[in-house]
Amino acid sequence: MATGQLFSRTTQALFYNYKQLPIQRMLDFDFLCGRETPSIAGIINPGSEGFQKLFFGQEEIAIPVHSTTEAACAAHPTADVFINFASFRSAAASSMAALKQPTIRVVAIIAEGVPESDTKQLIAYARLNNKVIIGPATVGGIQAGAFKIGDTAGTIDNIIQCKLYRPGSVGFVSKSGGMSNELYNTIARVTDGIYEGIAIGGDVFPGSTLSDHVLRFNNIPQVKMMVVLGELGGRDEYSLVEALKQGKVNKPIVAWVSGTCARLFKSEVQFGHAGAKSGGEMESAQAKNQALREASAVVPTSYEAFESAIKETFEKLVEEGKITPVKEVKPPQIPEDLNTAIKSGKVRAPTHIISTISDDRGEEPCYAGVPMSSIVEQGYGIGDVISLLWFKRSLPGYCTQFIEICIMLCADHGPCVSGAHNTMVTARAGKDLVSSLVSGLLTIGPRFGGAIDDAARYFKDAYDRGLSPYEFVEGMKKKGIRVPGIGHRIKRGDNRDKRVELLQKFARTHFPSVKYMEYAVQVENYTLSKANNLVLNVDGAIGSLFLDLLAGSGMFSKQEIDEIVEIGYLNGLFVLARSIGLIGHTFDQKRLKQPLYRHPWEDVLYTK
Repeated sequence: MATGQLFSRTTQALFYNYKQLPIQRMLDFDFLCGRETPSIAGIINPGSEGFQKLFFGQEEIAIPVHSTTEAACAAHPTADVFINFASFRSAAASSMAALKQPTIRVVAIIAEGVPESDTKQLIAYARLNNKVIIGPATVGGIQAGAFKIGDTAGTIDNIIQCKLYRPGSVGFVSKSGGMSNELYNTIARVTDGIYEGIAIGGDVFPGSTLSDHVLRFNNIPQVKMMVVLGELGGRDEYSLVEALKQGKVNKPIVAWVSGTCARLFKSEVQFGHAGAKSGGEMESAQAKNQALREASAVVPTSYEAFESAIKETFEKLVEEGKITPVKEVKPPQIPEDLNTAIKSGKVRAPTHIISTISDDRGEEPCYAGVPMSSIVEQGYGIGDVISLLWFKRSLPGYCTQFIEICIMLCADHGPCVSGAHNTMVTARAGKDLVSSLVSGLLTIGPRFGGAIDDAARYFKDAYDRGLSPYEFVEGMKKKGIRVPGIGHRIKRGDNRDKRVELLQKFARTHFPSVKYMEYAVQVENYTLSKANNLVLNVDGAIGSLFLDLLAGSGMFSKQEIDEIVEIGYLNGLFVLARSIGLIGHTFDQKRLKQPLYRHPWEDVLYTK
């Protein structure tokens, strides 16, 4: 066991099993104490590597993350404290791994419930190799103004109230971490504060004992008096009694063993800690208090009198000139986390993204305000979901059904079109699904799939301006622009596109108005007089009918319709629909185990 001070203002630690809050509290304490370097040198998170961003005052820092203890110790040889936040299942193995590292001097085990046989092995190894274990079942310890372990002493407000940002004159050791916080506050009220405080942990076999730390405190010149808080159960306090009797401690000790109320119960009582269970008269709080009193420790008559006993002992040392009370200093202001400040209403922080279509912050996601459960329970289809996420409203049934028909009709157009070809070539090159899909989607443009938006724009402009089919087509010809939505490589006036006929039939049956579609048909009649292949194609049909959907549903203003057409909503239908087919082609090529594609020489015209 160490014989002197465990920590200093330059102590650095390795933190096992990443926990954001206790690490940030340690860094905030560092800043509060005016440390130049953070006390966390590295984080060990099995299976992970990289960095974790945290704050050191106002500065954001990146703390290295290592996948193993060995790697962390090699990377940070000056870090000699190992703070173990592993669960009770793995705490023993990870602690032993740390103790075996030559650079590690102190191991703090936070988990409670570590198997006692494992704990005994850890203790034996630590004592044989002159290393210190704090815990198991500990909140840790603190060197005032220098270093603290994890959540020791609680919040920054509590730390400031307990004056732990600068060293005092009192050494404190306790079994209980929760009671440590209470005693830090008590000691700060009646003395100049803590120099070092340790919670050894409440398990039956702590890695270090009350007397271990009292003997250390006795060798630290800055510690002028000691406060000890024990509890019923076990015989640790008797080793302290023996040390006092043998004259190994020459500084005043104020002690109290809690649990005196146990005698009020008719049966044996198990308190919060595993070790807080009396196994006989000698392990009772009364017996241990009496033994400490007889060994010259200052032991009050009750816990209520504990504070007064501490105060009187401190004041006596001041009168004797053995303590010069530490002068108070004002600690720096710890910057408040933005989230905390926002919740408390102290600041207004601008957002960086606006979303009006979905919200996943509640118990279930909502699409345009409609809960997911309602979408499922009410039998919504893909068309309904599109209407919510694209148009931010529930469209009538005929509208959503029309959307679904469009998706089905445009899902695929065979393996020879450019998008499908690109997808298949990419899939055959061994690329993944997303890469293959994107390869095909990137082909979509003015010549492949991009005519729906343009057809809607031009048909709408011509109809709204009252142009006759002749004026519209001839005007486009003078501008050198082909009429979008008109013309097909295969279909003719006497061999119409079946998809167009299906869309027209559905619209004439269900739509309140088909004025834009009828205008497109009139334009088709005129263009067919010029050439038999200038038929209304599926892009033109969808484009004109979507205009009728928007205008005829009565749910969109003229400004909204113009915006939808301008933004490119309609081509979104083609992108969504064709993704289905492109994914299918990817799976098809993978399933068929097709080799790398190479275009045949005979299909290339080589010229000079």
